[in-house]
Amino acid sequence: MAEYQNIRTGRHCTFALHAHLVFVTKFRHKVFTDAHLRRMEEIMRDVAKDFECEIVEFNGENNHVHLLVNFPPKVALSKLVNSLKGVSSRRLRQEHPELVRHYWRAQRLWSGSYFAGSVGGAPLSIVRQYIEQQNRPL
Repeated sequence: MAEYQNIRTGRHCTFALHAHLVFVTKFRHKVFTDAHLRRMEEIMRDVAKDFECEIVEFNGENNHVHLLVNFPPKVALSKLVNSLKGVSSRRLRQEHPELVRHYWRAQRLWSGSYFAGSVGGAPLSIVRQYIEQQNRPL
């Protein structure tokens, strides 16, 4: 039951919220090396802490990154994503000047879009069945 160790509590709630996030580079250009990804992970973990979030897993390839994020219900994923992408883009540009040639229009490293999927817990079919089987009062 290791899953239950990841349950967090707030002032008025108990939660276990996880999202799978994927960010791709502008025009899917092959930009990152292992060194870039290692630094990006550090940057993104710092940003996540500011939002009281935790990056459970991080990995990527030369043109995209995947994150598994544990987040509290008060965090809007769109705001977290905006900060993760903005701060990582800015800091990588400052620390790795060789990446500047990959920054397209308005100094953007990342594509404007992203993927966010909810993960964890039981499959939707099981949750739906559980809700359907509640003892509704007559």
